[in-house]
Amino acid sequence: MANRFRKAPQADLDLDSIWDFIASDSVRSADKQVARIGEIFEMLLENPLAGRERRELRAGLRSFPVGNYVIFYIPLSDGVEIIRVMHGRQDIASDDMQ
Repeated sequence: MANRFRKAPQADLDLDSIWDFIASDSVRSADKQVARIGEIFEMLLENPLAGRERRELRAGLRSFPVGNYVIFYIPLSDGVEIIRVMHGRQDIASDDMQ
């Protein structure tokens, strides 16, 4: 089976919020940022251990930075699951990773 990424519902909401926030200044910049995050999703399929372990937040969780944002994900046997995409300055708690 080919590797694939899955997005948790909250990750989709995060991406929508990121786009909305940036688009209030520039739709073009919002499109570029969300596209860049998508490129990293694809890279994580090829290199699922590239991110930093984040056991303090959730078992199996890893994080990878993309500009001002951080992708939180879990490597799976057939790909990766994207749990959240959050701004790097947000307070992050284990409750955010459920």
